[in-house]
Amino acid sequence: MKLSSSSSFGRSSSKRSSCSRAFELLDVDLEDRSGGGVVGGAMLPIFLNDLRRNNDQDTVEVTLELEDDSIVVCSVTPTTATAEPAAGTSEGVFGRSHSVTSRIRRKFPWLRSPSFSRASTTSETEEHNKITARDVRRMKARLQRTRSSAQQALKGLRFISNSTISGACEEELWRKVEARFESLAKEGLLGKEEFGECIGMGRESKEFAVGIFDALARRRRQKIAKITKEELYDFWLQISDQSFDARLQIFFDMADSNEDGRITREEVQELIMLSASANKLSKLKEQAEEYASLIMEELDPENLGYIELWQLETLLLQRDTYMNYSRPLSTASVGWSQNIGSLRPKNVMRRATETLRCLIIENWQRGWILLLWLLTMAGLFAWKFNQYRSRAAFQVMGYCLATAKGAAETLKLNMALILLPVCRNTLTWLRSTRARSFVPFDDNINFHKMIACAIAIGVFLHAGNHLACDFPRLVNSSPEDFALISTDFDRNKKPTYKDLLSGVEGVTGISMVVLMAISFILATSHFRRNVVRLPAPFNRLTGFNAFWYSHHLLGLVYVLLLVHGTCLFLAHQWNQKTTWMYISVPLLLYVAERTVRTCRSEHYSVKVLKVSVLPGNVFSLIMSKPQGFKYKSGQYIFLQCPLISPFEWHPFSITSAPGDDHLSVHIRTVGDWTQELKRIFTESDYLTSISSRARFSLLGQMDQRGQPRVLVDGPYGAPAQDYKNYDVLLLVGLGIGATPFISILRDLLHNTRLEEQLDSNTETSRSDESLNSFTSSNLTPGGKRKWQRCKNAHFYWVTREPGSFEWFKGVMDEVAEIDYKGQIELHNYLTSVYEEYDARSTLITMVQALNHAKHGVDILSGTRVRTHFARPNWKEVFTKIASKHPYATVGVFYCGMPVLAKELKKLSRELSHKTSTRFEFHKEYF
Repeated sequence: MKLSSSSSFGRSSSKRSSCSRAFELLDVDLEDRSGGGVVGGAMLPIFLNDLRRNNDQDTVEVTLELEDDSIVVCSVTPTTATAEPAAGTSEGVFGRSHSVTSRIRRKFPWLRSPSFSRASTTSETEEHNKITARDVRRMKARLQRTRSSAQQALKGLRFISNSTISGACEEELWRKVEARFESLAKEGLLGKEEFGECIGMGRESKEFAVGIFDALARRRRQKIAKITKEELYDFWLQISDQSFDARLQIFFDMADSNEDGRITREEVQELIMLSASANKLSKLKEQAEEYASLIMEELDPENLGYIELWQLETLLLQRDTYMNYSRPLSTASVGWSQNIGSLRPKNVMRRATETLRCLIIENWQRGWILLLWLLTMAGLFAWKFNQYRSRAAFQVMGYCLATAKGAAETLKLNMALILLPVCRNTLTWLRSTRARSFVPFDDNINFHKMIACAIAIGVFLHAGNHLACDFPRLVNSSPEDFALISTDFDRNKKPTYKDLLSGVEGVTGISMVVLMAISFILATSHFRRNVVRLPAPFNRLTGFNAFWYSHHLLGLVYVLLLVHGTCLFLAHQWNQKTTWMYISVPLLLYVAERTVRTCRSEHYSVKVLKVSVLPGNVFSLIMSKPQGFKYKSGQYIFLQCPLISPFEWHPFSITSAPGDDHLSVHIRTVGDWTQELKRIFTESDYLTSISSRARFSLLGQMDQRGQPRVLVDGPYGAPAQDYKNYDVLLLVGLGIGATPFISILRDLLHNTRLEEQLDSNTETSRSDESLNSFTSSNLTPGGKRKWQRCKNAHFYWVTREPGSFEWFKGVMDEVAEIDYKGQIELHNYLTSVYEEYDARSTLITMVQALNHAKHGVDILSGTRVRTHFARPNWKEVFTKIASKHPYATVGVFYCGMPVLAKELKKLSRELSHKTSTRFEFHKEYF
């Protein structure tokens, strides 16, 4: 093949190049020498050979698109003169070329392109042009369907979920289907209503499964409502076929209800509604007509009113292209291979050493605290144990007494230490000091629970040895042995067992054991979270209220402990009664904390400015910002409504930014307190009845406007408040667990906005109060801007309810509008929708991509952030971040279920070990 013109290539970064060459039809070798196939498809050599047979001197210009394993014909146009026409002839160069063009057009109408159509005669009708344009697109689609794209397509259009087919062979899967048939069938026949459940699609996909059933029945030229096991097996073989073509044909047949080989807009609409029903997307069903028109607009540009199988195939095979139409707001923009070179050697000893090093780096703060605590308890136990071994009482009561007294010494220490982790104001202040570098303040609640367990063990050893061992030995001791310790008892008289229990020491000790047992049991997760179901009226012993009120019984325990510690049998001097020495300072600190909280909450009485009821049993409160109230993003506050309860305080993450002139929280109604709070502020009838009674007994519970009072206590420190100490943030929130991170996103947006304003004009006066407050918080006393270490954030929000995206819709839109540098990546995941390659969500995925490309709005969240389906692949997420931010320190902050926390923590450790990026994991409290 002889080339008469040079080729012009597109961008070098593209895998596809566009070549425009003129071919002389002489000695054309059209066989692909590498594989024996025909280059450019079966039709290209036929049409070129036809040209050679008609006129060896005729030449045409063919524009091709070259890929790795395919050639796409873009246009065919006649060239300029190849030889001068004979003198006196009426046919010139253009005439000869035009004749060649006409023969090409008549022979191969599928080659008609826009450029070629312009050379056609004006006698052709508009309808014929439309059909020809569709033929061109059909041939392009066939040529573009490469082996790689077909292999990629095998992931798509699964009719059975991955979780159903994972790790199972075909015979095993059919045995499960057969077993379900036996349980669901009646008289040997399975109704189509149970078809979806039988094949493993689940009851929630009932309508979609019925559509598959009808499509497979139409193939058999049947219109049936029930099938036998043999017919079910035939249906199963078709559904479980691994080829993409088979799956595509079933999907097409579902929509093609009249079996004419064409899908109309109404049939596309019906298929969208089936998919929306399977994924519980009621809002999508309401807009199915609009989205069906969107698909027809994309696939039927000629407006013929129908699409064919090849057009649907094109839509699915070009899935990635459609998904990448929009701004990469929710995708990483850097290749994964960037950080691969930093992987450490896979030597076993080296790997073990690195793992040990990572464990030490991650846990050294917890390690030295726990080691110090354990050594202190062991030292106190041994000291007191040996002290009583050398006393006369040891001759009477033996090791039982020494063990009980040693355990009592550890109890004194732990009863003092258990108060420190719940002194929130103190911990919040310590977080701002250098102590945070060697004390794990994030684990204060875990440490509080560990001390509680140690107290339970100490009580068991102390009380158990007294009641079961040394008291019986004392009562049954001989007069000679008792004479050794008789001076330690009243009137030198040996007490009875009843005397020991009815005395001050016995009554206070037993009372403390009972009260602590009640408090500890009701504080366990099963009781606190209503997992345990008790019959009425004992059902009031479960839930948060039972935990909250029972914990206040411990105040009485401390009073009894002081009494118990001053009335001892075997100690009479003041320096031997050391209980008060242990608990006095922590107890005074805790009392001072509670006093400050009470006084501050009265001062921080806020006005509720706005209440918004949101989907998913969530409502937001926007409150006035109290005078002098300062906080950091990531912190939380306690709210109290005296009208509901004058004692209950409940924690909520702050969702407003420090620079805002208001406070906002988002509350999910999961308990009686939150339900009552929502009812008070959202039901007008309830407010009217409250206002009419306020002048009698509720004056202290209402504000001057007649609205219920809301008291604020805080702010209190949380792990997320230290986000500025990291180069990059990975924020992971499950459902309402996204609230701690919304304030951080708002703060980052404020930083971006402030930097732009300071860079553009540092002398511009700022009259806005909120901007002034934010500016002052980000400038040093000398007027210089504070250095902000954190520049990038990746926010992953995983939820089951599509309506949840309404909660923070404004924040996500604001990020999309302001963050033009791409510093914040937002990723929304909806787990109620099947994975993106499932047949039940395939069409929704395409509608979502097309609508996002055309309007810039996601069909599920209503924002510019595209929603992903199913759960994230967390290993893939961490790998992307490590590739994009090498040699950076990434703060991983998580708020949600504990199960996922373990996975994220493990991945943080593994990726810190394998890559040059360091991940530090933190879990929020609630």
